[in-house]
Amino acid sequence: MELAIIGLGKMGGNMAERLLRAGHRVLGLDPNQESLSRLAAAGGKACTSVAEVVKSMSGPRHVWLMIPAGDPVDAMIAQLLPMLSPGDCIIDGGNSNYKDSQRRAASLAAKGFHYVDCGTSGGVWGLANGYSLMIGGAKEPVERLRPIFESLAPGKNEGWGHVGPSGAGHFTKMIHNGIEYGMMQAFAEGFAIMHKKKELNLDLAQVAQVWQVGSVVRSWLLDLTADALKQDQKLESIAPYVSDSGEGRWTVAEAIDLDVAAPVITLSLQARLRSRDGESYSDRMLAVMRNAFGGHGMQKH
Repeated sequence: MELAIIGLGKMGGNMAERLLRAGHRVLGLDPNQESLSRLAAAGGKACTSVAEVVKSMSGPRHVWLMIPAGDPVDAMIAQLLPMLSPGDCIIDGGNSNYKDSQRRAASLAAKGFHYVDCGTSGGVWGLANGYSLMIGGAKEPVERLRPIFESLAPGKNEGWGHVGPSGAGHFTKMIHNGIEYGMMQAFAEGFAIMHKKKELNLDLAQVAQVWQVGSVVRSWLLDLTADALKQDQKLESIAPYVSDSGEGRWTVAEAIDLDVAAPVITLSLQARLRSRDGESYSDRMLAVMRNAFGGHGMQKH
């Protein structure tokens, strides 16, 4: 099957290579020449413009976007539409907000185009292990794309699914990432407590290794943690600053809108935000108030 991928970053490039290994024809577009060279070396067609991508494909065309969520997706769709033909399909494999995906699907359907939202998980390990794909959209284009999904997933009938109508794929991925926040925070806090218990002189890499087999907390996330601890247990070279992709925020907002209590996910998001507060003004304010009403001492720089 033929597929164009716009956005050949680490993940998009790995997806392209996995598809090429499965015998698909893959075209690619990216501003980074190194990414294009990698695609060409793997047997794909490197394009230098959106127009070249579209002209090089036979219909019905399938164009997979792996670009940042928000305005860049809308801008790329607007650029593609005049060149595409009715029946062609745009797949958004990035981390778009599901409400944007619903809007885009409705707008494109009115013009005769298909839009599929595909929540994609697997990160840099997807090339070797396959990707978990949560797919939203109409049945026809999803079925048409089945060979692509089967090749990208860990197995032909596992790790991927058509989870619902337009927006369902990105909604499911949003919740997936929210759960991921909570799991990561729990592991981080547990290992921090063990690290602090100096008198036991715990080998955290060993503990993680023990948990990897038979434990109820065993997981791929624990496997990655164990590998990291083997390299460096003190983590002194790592800045205590944790980024977020935005999907944790959307998950918390959705929980509030639906009147669903989600304290673990919410607190894990707050912990990430807290990690970026180099000034810690609120903590300074707490110290001032504690001193004011109780006369407790304050530490000063």
